[in-house]
Amino acid sequence: AGMEVPPADPRAAKKAEEQASLRDVMQAATDWFIQQLGSSNGAPARDYVVKRGISETTRDAFSFGLAPESRNALKEALKRFPTAMLVEAGLLIAVDDKEPYDRFRGRLMIPIRDARGRVIAFGGRILGDGEPKYLNSPDTPLFDKGRTLFNIDKASPASRQTKRVVVVEGYMDVIVLAEAGIADAVAPLGTALSETQLGMIWRMVDAPILCFDGDSAGSKAAKRAAHLAIRTLQTGKTVQIAQLPAGQDPDDTVRKSGVG
Repeated sequence: AGMEVPPADPRAAKKAEEQASLRDVMQAATDWFIQQLGSSNGAPARDYVVKRGISETTRDAFSFGLAPESRNALKEALKRFPTAMLVEAGLLIAVDDKEPYDRFRGRLMIPIRDARGRVIAFGGRILGDGEPKYLNSPDTPLFDKGRTLFNIDKASPASRQTKRVVVVEGYMDVIVLAEAGIADAVAPLGTALSETQLGMIWRMVDAPILCFDGDSAGSKAAKRAAHLAIRTLQTGKTVQIAQLPAGQDPDDTVRKSGVG
């Protein structure tokens, strides 16, 4: 039912209180990133979103934002929260005895949510040249990348209608599919599909569709996922593998061939 059981002991209660506080931090960061995207400084990021064929409706549904090219803009904007809390939430980087600074800079920001739709982490896509192209939050008390699926909050209810889940490689693939009307897609977060993630997917449907990129890396990812499925196979469960044309990702395929 999605209800939280009250903590049974004082330590659990304290942990739950700390997590609630971190959720407040993450929501405040989300609101600020959205505000930045809508500002005059957000024009290049908005242009990038348009070039990717993503509508304003989809942009708003996924709460796109912008982290400006600054080492302390977010830190200053969220100064009502203790610096230590911003570090714990993965928003600031603390190195030795140096002053903590913003983790995300010059990036299109996409919130990562838990199954209840609460922001627990961020993915940032760099604007322009630079590495890494995609940067995710580190593991925190709220976020464990091996136990989280991007878009599970939207895909889970959608899958109850479609009786299907499409597993793709990254969150931009999920967003492009959502733009095309495929709402039941999920993605791991910068790592290979884990046993825990596959278990989460199998709780939604018995035969998810694995749809990785049509390149060597995508082929290897599909093989790893297939081996994982074989190792952990349960009665009545399986996986289907959708092979994309060579060199294409879900974005390319949808643009060239449509959803059908």
